[in-house]
Amino acid sequence: MCQNCGAVYGKWSGRCENCGEWNTLVEQISAPAGKSVVARAGNGGHVLTAQTMRSIASEKAVERLKTGIDDLDIVLGGGILPGAVVLLAGQPGIGKSTLLLQVTAKVAESVPVLYASGEESASQVRLRAERLGAHHNDQLGFVATTSADDIAATIRSGQYKLVIIDSIQTLALDEITSAPGTVSQITNSSNVIIRAAKEAGAAVVLVGHVTKEGSIAGPKVLEHLVDVVLQFEGDRYGGFKVVRAIKNRFGSTNEAAIFEMDENGLRIVSNPSATLLAERQNADGSVVLATIEGTRPLLVEIQALVNPTSFGYPKRTASGFDLNRLNLLIAVLERRTKLNLSDKDIYINVVGGLKLNDQAADLAICMAIASAAAGRRLDDKVVVFGEVGLGGEVRSVIGIDRRIAEAKKLGFKQAIAPANSAKNEFIKGVGDLRMALIDYLQK
Repeated sequence: MCQNCGAVYGKWSGRCENCGEWNTLVEQISAPAGKSVVARAGNGGHVLTAQTMRSIASEKAVERLKTGIDDLDIVLGGGILPGAVVLLAGQPGIGKSTLLLQVTAKVAESVPVLYASGEESASQVRLRAERLGAHHNDQLGFVATTSADDIAATIRSGQYKLVIIDSIQTLALDEITSAPGTVSQITNSSNVIIRAAKEAGAAVVLVGHVTKEGSIAGPKVLEHLVDVVLQFEGDRYGGFKVVRAIKNRFGSTNEAAIFEMDENGLRIVSNPSATLLAERQNADGSVVLATIEGTRPLLVEIQALVNPTSFGYPKRTASGFDLNRLNLLIAVLERRTKLNLSDKDIYINVVGGLKLNDQAADLAICMAIASAAAGRRLDDKVVVFGEVGLGGEVRSVIGIDRRIAEAKKLGFKQAIAPANSAKNEFIKGVGDLRMALIDYLQK
């Protein structure tokens, strides 16, 4: 069976013909079946009685479990809903276990909580709990196990209102012979735990591993089974860390919580814009972008460095920005302006370890590259935002009022933005990329 896509083959092969991945086929011994499923199909079952939407009784408002972190509650849609299954995924070492231990310590003040670890021993978790101040609570239980059957039985017992499982890739069912972390083990273990959570009305948080590409390890069906999928992003060695919902059946997917790690664990950054710009030096290649992270406006410094290349093929590197998008913007700059970048190495950095998914970053990236290439800088008190089209035109973006309000709060005097968004003197509208470079890049 392919551990990437779940395709089944009669013999081993070096490459999966279904998904194209190499060395993902693992032998899996199937348990002998008594009577074939096909022979039984169609002979059982009963006629279902359907209800109309009018006849279905509406459930009363359920009180959610508060995590003790206001921004995280907003991302979850108001807190953790009883009976919900949440999947939290992120790079190793980014702080998933730290965040969940902080959450369980707060929730355990009001309801019983179980922390089940398949990766660490009790003594290891105790050390982290002491550092975070979470070891004094008698309602916070801990077990070290990799048995999905045992965890499901514990959930069904109804003793705990919140169960943390760290991680789903370490669990295994006794009936399945494959190793933990395989497609069949993850799928079946998840199904067993989710059914137990729904029956008992207990909230469950699953920790998920990620692949080298950043996607959640295991079958895609895992993301479909759970109610909420949270992505933990950022630089594990420093900078800001962002938790955002990429799926949420009970709330919005447009929110984000921004954290910073210190010796006492993860803490919310109350004013990330001021922190990101605190050490900024206004040199050529430095531009302040007014972006939106979820529904929160942020001011982020974009840095660009342009050097003559020493090789035949110029190098383009981006930290915190999509490299394919960067190559597209460089092509637009070369075609629609007089800049010659074909023999230049270009490096882009988003300060603070953030990863930008906002199309409004296009204009700031282009102006930072042009500033570095021409040796000209932008004014100190100017922010930039706008989407750049292939024709060099600057297109409108969403959330203009929130971006402007954040810029004014931090003392900025002007914004370079799309022409059709110029509603007052604060916004200087530009219709195309060339106009923006000519009018606003100074000596």
